[in-house]
Amino acid sequence: MSSSTISPTASTPIRLGVAALAFLHYLVMLGSTVMLASIIVPAMGGNPGDKARVIQSFLFMSGINTLLQTLIGTRLPTIMNASFAFVVPVLSIARDMDPNNFTNNHQRFLHTMRTTQGALIVASILNMILGFSTIWGAYAKKFSPVIMTPVVCVVGLGLFELGFPQVGKCVEIGLPMLILAVIVQQYVPHYFSHIHERITYLFERYSLLLCIGIVWAFAAILTAAGAYNHVSPKTQQHCRTDRSFLMSSAPWIKIPYPFQWGTPIFTAGHSFGMMGAVLVGAFESTGAHFATARLAGATPPPGHVLSRSVGLQGIGMFLEGIFGAPAGSSVSVENIGLLGLTKVGSRRVIQISTGFMIFFSIFGKFGAFFASIPLPIFAAIYCILFGIVAAVGVSFMQFANKNSMRNIYIIGLSLFLGISVPQYFNEYTSSAGRGPARTNAGWVFEASPFTPITFTNFCILASSIHHLHVLLHFSDAAFLDCNNILHLCHVAS
Repeated sequence: MSSSTISPTASTPIRLGVAALAFLHYLVMLGSTVMLASIIVPAMGGNPGDKARVIQSFLFMSGINTLLQTLIGTRLPTIMNASFAFVVPVLSIARDMDPNNFTNNHQRFLHTMRTTQGALIVASILNMILGFSTIWGAYAKKFSPVIMTPVVCVVGLGLFELGFPQVGKCVEIGLPMLILAVIVQQYVPHYFSHIHERITYLFERYSLLLCIGIVWAFAAILTAAGAYNHVSPKTQQHCRTDRSFLMSSAPWIKIPYPFQWGTPIFTAGHSFGMMGAVLVGAFESTGAHFATARLAGATPPPGHVLSRSVGLQGIGMFLEGIFGAPAGSSVSVENIGLLGLTKVGSRRVIQISTGFMIFFSIFGKFGAFFASIPLPIFAAIYCILFGIVAAVGVSFMQFANKNSMRNIYIIGLSLFLGISVPQYFNEYTSSAGRGPARTNAGWVFEASPFTPITFTNFCILASSIHHLHVLLHFSDAAFLDCNNILHLCHVAS
């Protein structure tokens, strides 16, 4: 096996290397977990203590769901983590809660959490039906390289908001992290390769831990030296190492338990909105599973395995609703990129990382220590990892006819919409202060920076159906329906 390819799934590093890689996977998924909680908890009316408990719930359920997938589901080295696809319906529920109807913000937070739990419990049934009825596998097994190219590409590119835009919020920390990571990973191993091949091995697999430690220490020095004493509160929040308030508000020991926020509240409108996020999460996870299989040297997952995975994903979301996690889970894209970066695709490493997730979700003070790492450090890492996943999507094109104008049309349309549609939403939202449509169902095209992710995946799904028309010889009427869906993606305004 050449040095440029990843170790197969059965290959596992030994001794302390397993724990180090598992801890690195935990740190990588922790960053997106903290980012997600930082978005939804304040909007729901929560305080830093509520945010700490939400992060603990996310970590606990991520560990449980990851074990389900690695032991029973696809059995690929994938980590399940809270998905940003759920930001839209969760923020919609939060906006529907009038602060005037509650005596304080904490009561509003609890009511919003209970409503979110009810919507997630109901919506999770959709994934169970699609998965265990094998409907999802029957559709997914028809995926061709032409479909997988834009699907996997947008799985990586769809979260670009978590990349350099977050780095720029504290550029003196985020940019050095990005530059240092590139240098240490791509140039240092080659420079020392003539000394001993073991050095190259160590840098390839563990250099990211070294970079995080160096830049985190640099941020702590800047904080202690008073570099941020006279800047805006927003800058302090992103740059200082003591502004997350997680250490002071997190409990020493807290085990997430069922209905910890109260009895779930079930509403039809919110449940329907949550179903959209559940469907997007299933679609993103399917593309992520194909990317993981390619990076881990495993065969692409067959249809029945994908059906089982989606069904278990629905069970996981059902459990998340019961245990009080305000968002469902899907495959962690950043951890897929880490598989390619470390060249280790071991299920054992992933399963050990679930031990870190569950441990730090119970012992809150210890978990809060690592969760206080400034988010621009994580964002710099995501610039690399999301890019790797997007490049894996491009690599699927080698298995298709690159001279076919139809293939070029489908891939080009999907990828262009993935860039153009979000720009439309961003420009409209920045000028109007809301999304382009106002309906009684607040989750439909509401103002949210993550609405384009959901919409872009819908457009790719339409492109997939359009491509399957030729493969399955659909009728003329079905062909017209597919064209109409694609037309809607163009003229959504």
